[in-house]
Amino acid sequence: MKYMLLINAGAVDGNGAPAECSFEEWVSYDKELKDAGIFVSGESLADLVTATTVQVGQDGRRTVTDGPFAETREVLGGFYVIDVPDLDVALDWAARNPGARGSGSVVVRPIADFGA
Repeated sequence: MKYMLLINAGAVDGNGAPAECSFEEWVSYDKELKDAGIFVSGESLADLVTATTVQVGQDGRRTVTDGPFAETREVLGGFYVIDVPDLDVALDWAARNPGARGSGSVVVRPIADFGA
């Protein structure tokens, strides 16, 4: 079953990277996922200041706003999609993710399979 791991950074450094883990730890985690044969996809997101929010009103007009301006201290930093047997295995891999440490968190969501 496929699961998405949504990586939320609680604290970021001056470069917008999670402050509580190193680049080398991310490279190592990537390698572990690929070596285990469960990596489907994954991306790191650009700095939050590059975000744009789109909303469409009931009249069909769209409103475009620079940035999400969320009232939260967590920042969605990236994601992985993994293919593992069940939720327990997905949770184990999420716990090993460098982004799960300290003030960060990893949200695990199953990927919907509408063809099943």
